[in-house]
Amino acid sequence: MKSLRSRIVLNFGVIIVSVVLVLSSLFVTAVRQYYYGSAEQALDERASVYTALYSKYLWDRSLVDKSRYILENLTEDDFTKVEVVDLQGRLIIDSNGFSSEDLPITSDIASAVEGKRGTWTGTPAGGMERIMAVTYPLRDKGQVVGVIRYTTSIADIDAAVRTITVVTIGLCVAIIILSLFTSLLLARRMIRPVQELTQTARVMARGDFHHRAVKRNDDEIGHLADTMNYMAEEIERNEKLKSDFISSVSHELRTPLTSIKGWSETLMSGGLEERDELLMGLSVISRESQRLTGLVEDLLDFSKLQSPAARIESEPVDVRRLLSQMAEQYAVERSRRGIRLETSGPEEPLYVSGDADRLRQVLLNLIENAIKFTAEDGLIRVTAEAEGAETVRLQVSDSGAGISPEDLPYVTRKFYKGDKKRSGSGLGLAISQEIVQLHCGTMELQSRLGEGTVVTVRLPRLLPAPGGGA
Repeated sequence: MKSLRSRIVLNFGVIIVSVVLVLSSLFVTAVRQYYYGSAEQALDERASVYTALYSKYLWDRSLVDKSRYILENLTEDDFTKVEVVDLQGRLIIDSNGFSSEDLPITSDIASAVEGKRGTWTGTPAGGMERIMAVTYPLRDKGQVVGVIRYTTSIADIDAAVRTITVVTIGLCVAIIILSLFTSLLLARRMIRPVQELTQTARVMARGDFHHRAVKRNDDEIGHLADTMNYMAEEIERNEKLKSDFISSVSHELRTPLTSIKGWSETLMSGGLEERDELLMGLSVISRESQRLTGLVEDLLDFSKLQSPAARIESEPVDVRRLLSQMAEQYAVERSRRGIRLETSGPEEPLYVSGDADRLRQVLLNLIENAIKFTAEDGLIRVTAEAEGAETVRLQVSDSGAGISPEDLPYVTRKFYKGDKKRSGSGLGLAISQEIVQLHCGTMELQSRLGEGTVVTVRLPRLLPAPGGGA
């Protein structure tokens, strides 16, 4: 499998090489067209001028006379050579004064003999340098009687084009090498954070969640590092919660089990004769068994609520009735603890759609939590009211110890207990929040240390149907 770095370098390399080759080819082609095109244009202009002169003003002379006249009136030029050739390919005369010489029939001469302009580039027989030739037909009374051919050496042009081509190739190779080297450095710089994150992930996979990813830049990889660090913090926190939960549950189980075991042994060893002692032992066993049952039920409840298949049986629920039931249920408890429990609700029925038992469980958990953290002579208020036409607000407030700012964001998490010395599973608020969310509602906690806590539950309101029903 190819590494990400090699794929980046390969992709960049293909793009860079392709672009450089295309641009260099276009440049070399443009250079060749400029140099060779300029030479051909110069030859073409001269040949066309003398061809026009021949056809227009020298009509009453022979081909040989006309040719001599043209050559005698040529502008002195060291770079071009003029040749007049008859239809059989014999050289009649050239600018050097030679004649009666057979020339090889090149493509330019053949085209001119047929009455068309011709061009040719190549090395003539017996020659040492490449030449360029432009040839025009010479006409007399509309008939082609010969051709006039302009030639020039393109050795200097070849050398210039060759030099430019070599320099261009060298520059292209240098650019490609430099670009590939830069791509390698860039790829290494891009991959380094990914490699570090991979190494961090491996360390975390081994269970070391104290290790943190290094954020080098504020980009996608930097955001990934933040996410990994957040994930590590959450896992570390959950691991701590799990450890605290195991410790807490072990303590919660050990205390009632120790009491049950102790009293069971006492009663089995002959304590049945003393009625008072028997009743006390049975009372302790019953109370501690109830504690164990409550703990197990909390665990089962939370497991059920977190299941993807968790559902609620919806029916119209009057929150006034819930408040009345809470007041009756905690009448003895508030009297025993010296805590005032005040409830206030609307005068008219106020309905929500949901499971009455589950909503009652929410209020029970919130009130029990408030009682647990409220001292004697404290005050707990439970209120219900409509909040607009779509929402019902349930609120439980207390004048208890409050929750520290450090614990407040986490108290609704499973197994979390801010005060580790207090009894309980740490599931009450977590269960309440799960139930509220299943009812499409929200639960919000506000608290100040030493001043008390306010828990606000908002549920969708169920408006009465026309005719008086809910």
